[in-house]
Amino acid sequence: MGKAAISLTTGLEDAERVTVAFLVAVGAAESGRPTMMFLTKEAVRLAVPGVARAVACNGCPPLEELLQRYAAAGGEMLACSICVDAKEIDATKLIDNATKGGSVQLWEWIGDEGATTFSY
Repeated sequence: MGKAAISLTTGLEDAERVTVAFLVAVGAAESGRPTMMFLTKEAVRLAVPGVARAVACNGCPPLEELLQRYAAAGGEMLACSICVDAKEIDATKLIDNATKGGSVQLWEWIGDEGATTFSY
């Protein structure tokens, strides 16, 4: 089964967009696809423990629940190195399935077999 890469640039300033991105990521990871979320701009804050707490709309699942499901399904997050540093986030204190890295690490993860990509 092919890999899925989801690029997310938005943080809690647009909780609906974040929720959609995580729904896609959870679906990929729970279906057994190796899945990576590349977090950039404000989205890097979602890799900080306790930040991803929002309900985007009436009937939407809580973001915290989606993060837990994503991690339980083996989903990984790559928090943009430049963005993490610019926002003065301590990379040693990211959530368990998140690491600090950049486009080189993303391309290494994708590898030669490629990946289906989504961007939010």
